[in-house]
Amino acid sequence: MRSILPAVVAGLMFTSGAALGADPDQTIRQTLQALQPNMPIEAVAESPLSGIYQVQLKGGRQIYASADGQYLLQGYLFQVKDGQAVNLTEQAEQRAVAQQINAIPPSEMVVFPAKNTKAHITVFTDTDCGYCQKLHSEMAELNKQGIEVRYLAFPRQGVGSQGYDTLVDVWCADDRQAAMNAAKARKSVASASCTNPVAKQFELGQMVGVQGTPSVVLEDGRMIPGYQPAAQLAKAAIAASKAAASQAPAGAGS
Repeated sequence: MRSILPAVVAGLMFTSGAALGADPDQTIRQTLQALQPNMPIEAVAESPLSGIYQVQLKGGRQIYASADGQYLLQGYLFQVKDGQAVNLTEQAEQRAVAQQINAIPPSEMVVFPAKNTKAHITVFTDTDCGYCQKLHSEMAELNKQGIEVRYLAFPRQGVGSQGYDTLVDVWCADDRQAAMNAAKARKSVASASCTNPVAKQFELGQMVGVQGTPSVVLEDGRMIPGYQPAAQLAKAAIAASKAAASQAPAGAGS
């Protein structure tokens, strides 16, 4: 599980001052924002565990709090069902990641569509990492398997690095696909500038837990760190697409 508040929430801790009987949503928000004013709280809701509230942070991360805001817990919540332990925290994080990633418009990505699409994957990529290039070399096979590949930018050396500049050139190119093909083949890409989402996508990647490239996000929000062969990745992508469809509310699109 990704650490959220290393200096503040380390396991179970006591915080002061929340008024008993107050609205749990507001009380918990006030407690967390007093500890860390810029904490990106997305939602507060009752958890499956009686008396404990689930706090969703930007990027899908989850922490738990008592209704009075005095106790905070970071960790996994499991439900034992039919003799199996189900990780409810991980499921909630994956749903939140899927919702955020799948909402990104294709116009902000570099997309390699399949002719007969069965599923899509979203890949946080850098242009000069060896395994990113290996994955890209299997694009034709992924597309043949019905997998649409959607690239998001993740310059491993950070904003302002040479890798960042190359990704900006790709995103600002008239033909993004051709520019990505060239960059992944270690060929030069024409310098270009425009209003682009590269820095924003790098920040998003950090929020959802990307630690290296390639990082593949499946439709159900599950993340696969690193390279996988096309056949194996396609199988996982199709299974995730079916799982996401079965969990989607009636009338929801992909």
